[in-house]
Amino acid sequence: MAGYDRNRQVVWRNSVLSGTVKFKQVRQYVAVGLVALGVAGCASLPNRAGETPASSPQPLARMTVATPDLDHDLLAQLMAGELALSSADLKAASQAYGKAMRISNDPEVAGKATALAIAIHDPNAANQAIGRWQALGASPAQLAQARAELAVEQGQTEEAKRQLSLLLASGDKDAWRMFGRVLIGSRDAALASSLLQSLATPDRLPPDPKAWLAMSELGEQLGRHAYAQQLADGAMKRFGTAETYAWAAQLKLNNGDRTGGLNLLKQAQVKDPTNIGLRLTYASVLGQSGDYAQAAKMLEKGPQNAQTYAMRAALAASAKDNKSLEQVYKQLSQAPDNVRTASAYLLGQLAEVLGRKEEALKWYDQVPDDDDHAFDADLRTAILLQDLGRSAEAHQQLAEMQTDYLDQPAQLRRAYEVDADLYLREKRYTEATDAFSHALQVVPDDPDLLYGRGLAYAEIGKIDQAVADFRRLLQIKPDDIDASNALGFTLADAGRDLPEAEKLIAAARAAKPDDPSIADSWGWLQYRLGHLDQAAQVLRGAWQNGKDADVGVHLGEVLWKQGHHEQAQQVFDEVRRMDPHNSTLQQTLKRLEP
Repeated sequence: MAGYDRNRQVVWRNSVLSGTVKFKQVRQYVAVGLVALGVAGCASLPNRAGETPASSPQPLARMTVATPDLDHDLLAQLMAGELALSSADLKAASQAYGKAMRISNDPEVAGKATALAIAIHDPNAANQAIGRWQALGASPAQLAQARAELAVEQGQTEEAKRQLSLLLASGDKDAWRMFGRVLIGSRDAALASSLLQSLATPDRLPPDPKAWLAMSELGEQLGRHAYAQQLADGAMKRFGTAETYAWAAQLKLNNGDRTGGLNLLKQAQVKDPTNIGLRLTYASVLGQSGDYAQAAKMLEKGPQNAQTYAMRAALAASAKDNKSLEQVYKQLSQAPDNVRTASAYLLGQLAEVLGRKEEALKWYDQVPDDDDHAFDADLRTAILLQDLGRSAEAHQQLAEMQTDYLDQPAQLRRAYEVDADLYLREKRYTEATDAFSHALQVVPDDPDLLYGRGLAYAEIGKIDQAVADFRRLLQIKPDDIDASNALGFTLADAGRDLPEAEKLIAAARAAKPDDPSIADSWGWLQYRLGHLDQAAQVLRGAWQNGKDADVGVHLGEVLWKQGHHEQAQQVFDEVRRMDPHNSTLQQTLKRLEP
């Protein structure tokens, strides 16, 4: 239901339960300061021209300007209260505002003192603040809300009910919103739900669908599902708006009635076919049911925005419908400027999926710096640059990112990791180890980084360093199957600690019996142990299952050692066709055919 929740109007910040923030900052209280400055200025007026100063002091010269002590300095107390709030020290803020309200004639200050006293559970201070607020002209609705909050806080059910009834009878246009705020802020959910059901009844609710839906939503949040459904059904019957149908649908979906929920969503969408939020919600539920085609067809009609295009792309991708992806890409690339800008990252992704790498680069370049996907767009740019044979530009892009995100560890780590991964793809293993090492300085003992660096170390023959990384990884994650396999293979390939290697690879094989890479490790270990027939059998199975170049090289070497040179050469030839520059093959052939 996420699509509708973001757009529908029945949400707390826009419903009858919302309102202005209680602790609104009071910016300036400077009357006392201005008066003091005015009097002080009078004490230094110049003499009239030509007059000689009298020897006796003037009256103003003897005048002393009274400076209030801290407890009676309104500006000081207000500043102290705001500073305490900025530090989340509600007790200190309450004390400061309690002093401020006694010397201020501003009802807003008293109202804030009331809210703070209730927030820190101080009934005495709250009652004093309410009294001061009343004296300064608080409205009956404001006073009833505050007294209701205090009663609910103290568990006084009858008093809370009485004050809430006064609030609803006050005639205040925001009475139901204030009513909801009292209950949603309660620490006693049972009391709040009891008050809700006894007071927010269909015969008392105003003829406003928003109030009905807000009380229904509050009931759902408080666990009164039957009450919530009663109000939702009543609102749907009485008002018949798309919004009431949509909320009733959501309740049915929450309770597992997908058929009923879909039926009501369909009716809601018919009542307001241009409502993008409803269309997104309906499409989302259809998609969750696997009905991608119907969801996409429904979304194609009516107004489009960045969200509809994004969901249409997601539905097409889930259905593996490249034709629809092409259609979404074409339409989105011709959408209004604001939609294209908001969807630049999606356009880049679609271009990639459709194999248009150069176009993808252009779209990623248009992702705004303040977009949530700006970092990901930069990463994808680097990867695409390498795919297009522009490796130097790719690494330059990542170097710039490493500078730009120097103060953001998560992004910095990722930039180094991608840099290292690109070096691995280029078989530039020394540079890869350096990039992994930089990343590990940012996030020490990161399992993925240790694994990557261990692989790179092994490729350049730094076996001790590789083993150290894999051992450290297994200390952190003892059940990491890939790490067990990597350490076992590294030891076997180096011909050292073969009993440990056998134990490690056997554990990995038991966990993933059908994994070709683990089968390759096991077969290679058998070769190192001199079990040529067993090695050939295991490696042949792994080769047939995966056709991995390195597995083929291992199988070819075993066959060669068995004297099956023709079979070995056939495997080597197939590896050469798959990967003409495979370094493992070249080294193996040099060793077998000196």
